Amino acid sequence: MTTRDDDILDFDFFGEEEPPSWEEPPDSGSGPPRDRPPRGRRPRFRSSGNLTPLLRLVGLIALAILIVVLLAVWVEGCASDRKSERYRDYTTDIGAIGNASARLGQQLATTLTTPGLKLEDLDAKLGGFVQTAESQTQAAEDLGSPGPLHDAHEGAIEALQYRVNGLSGLQTAFQETAGVTDATVAGQELSAQTRRLLASDVVWEDSFRARAQEVFESEEIEAIEAPTSVFVPADEVTTPGALAAIWQRIQGASTGGTPSGLHGSGISYVKALPSGQLLSTTTEATILVTDELAFEVGVEDTGDSQEVRLTVTLTIPKQPDPIVQTKTIPLIDPGETKAVTFRIGTLVPFGEQISVKVDVDPVQGETNTANNTAEYPVIFSLQL
Repeated sequence: MTTRDDDILDFDFFGEEEPPSWEEPPDSGSGPPRDRPPRGRRPRFRSSGNLTPLLRLVGLIALAILIVVLLAVWVEGCASDRKSERYRDYTTDIGAIGNASARLGQQLATTLTTPGLKLEDLDAKLGGFVQTAESQTQAAEDLGSPGPLHDAHEGAIEALQYRVNGLSGLQTAFQETAGVTDATVAGQELSAQTRRLLASDVVWEDSFRARAQEVFESEEIEAIEAPTSVFVPADEVTTPGALAAIWQRIQGASTGGTPSGLHGSGISYVKALPSGQLLSTTTEATILVTDELAFEVGVEDTGDSQEVRLTVTLTIPKQPDPIVQTKTIPLIDPGETKAVTFRIGTLVPFGEQISVKVDVDPVQGETNTANNTAEYPVIFSLQL
């Protein structure tokens, strides 16, 4: 074999060559320049090992972004929860003050309609009411409100202050009219003070409750309702005529006299609801029973004097325990008829004749009580 044959056999027939290396080959005087590969050969690079750190870096960046996003969502949720909690706490606190004030209004109505009430007792009661109303107003002023509810909160304070002024003015008016001889004049002076109490309910509703509800909606506060507070449950004790009669009754009790004039009350009618079927004391009535079954009793002031605190009782015999309900009419004027409703439902005995009994307690000074009690024969039947 010749030298030429060795050169031919030395040709890389299978294309094998040593793995590439990042180390530069030693400099040699001969051969192609280092900045380009030998002619006829392509450089081969190892790439798989170099991509792994890059992929890890990308993964870490993506994880960091996810953590930041989740953290931001969590922080936002916590802030929203704290915001809702602040609104909820405020609503609970101002609602408690409003409810206490409403109960004070009910106590006032009960006091003014108490039989035999004397002026000195009324004066002491009104003085206590004024102090209580002032304490409620102060509690509202000390109560902090969320910023957007500032105007609404001021409306609640204004309403409570109207109640203080009305009660204080009512106490003064009763004191100043003690020597008045004209009940009509006294009634007008008293009514001027009760108008402040009526106005307080309007202020609470418009300046507080409506504004607060608008804020709840704009701030996207859900499941919170602005509380109500009604100081005057019925205007029957705020009109000049009603107050004149109240004043007259209190003046008579204060002088120690006995009730003068004709006093009396009586049952005007009884009817079943919701049908409106009138009952008779002499004719049996068949009543179809529903869940809404109730009885409406009309009571008339048969005298010439205003009466207060009339007690009305309805009784339905049933074994083992009868159905007994009691209602109260706070105030009724001469010749006036007022109704009370007794809700019964399906608790009645079926298929037997019974008597629905109605009693109206006699008022002070009443002598004729024949129309204060009545029984109505009925049969209760299920509607098919």
